Amino acid sequence: MKYKNLIISFTCSITLLGCSASYKHLSNIEEKEATNFQEYLLSEYKIRATFEAEEMHDWNSANLYSKKALKSLETDKIFPEKISYWKLPLDKIKEIRIAHDNLLSIYYDAKIIDPYNLAKAIASLDCWSEQQEENWQTWDINRCKEDYLNSMHSIYEKISITQKNTNAINNKNLKDKSENEITIVTKNKNNELMQIIYFDFDKFSLSSVSAHKIKLFLNKYKNEINEYLVVGHTDTKGSKEYNLSLSIKRAEVVKNLLIKNGINHNKVKILGKGEESLAIITQDETKQPGNRRVEIKKTN
Repeated sequence: MKYKNLIISFTCSITLLGCSASYKHLSNIEEKEATNFQEYLLSEYKIRATFEAEEMHDWNSANLYSKKALKSLETDKIFPEKISYWKLPLDKIKEIRIAHDNLLSIYYDAKIIDPYNLAKAIASLDCWSEQQEENWQTWDINRCKEDYLNSMHSIYEKISITQKNTNAINNKNLKDKSENEITIVTKNKNNELMQIIYFDFDKFSLSSVSAHKIKLFLNKYKNEINEYLVVGHTDTKGSKEYNLSLSIKRAEVVKNLLIKNGINHNKVKILGKGEESLAIITQDETKQPGNRRVEIKKTN
């Protein structure tokens, strides 16, 4: 028994040395302001490695983050860990799998359009999964999850804006085509796009981040708006009839939150567009998180 304990102790010591070696290597890398995807990844993973090593003394997690930070020095092909890597509680696997799929679906566009938030989303999803695996520090689970959601919302918004700008440019170059073949993106004084809220695939429930964004929006604009138009949208996965119904449910849940926050129900109108007005143009039967949204507009 004594000999067995010595072997276990020696094995743990070797493991700890390996973990601390990766972290020590990372710690010795000179800090500089990040300007590209790989440098953002390095910074994000270093923050998490330092927290796990210095604050939590969790060397396994510090080792994971240190290795991914160091790998970002060699390649920009860094992805969140696969779901199978983690030993997640059964009731949490589906939520994190959806988050993983959402991130991968916008990965290559985001790397070009918003590398900072992509790096933050990747590191935050690993953090969320790691904390959910441990399943006891609820404040850290929520912190990592909210960091992920905030980053993804920012990515969706930038991808949508880029798509609209591209459409506008293409419209100018397609003057000879029929009007029905052109997507015209307009904003006007009486129907100004004010706020966009995003949803998970096949869902119409609001995340805490989305609910918070709506509250901030109301705090800023409710004194300027007399009437609201809440427009629900979906991506193209599923039938047109099902997506129309889903888009209405998304609009309804946002309307209910507006009412809960003091807006008179008579001043909120809802509209379901289904997959009619895509923010990001895709083929039919395509999952695209940037299209799963509700737009809150003022109508006055």
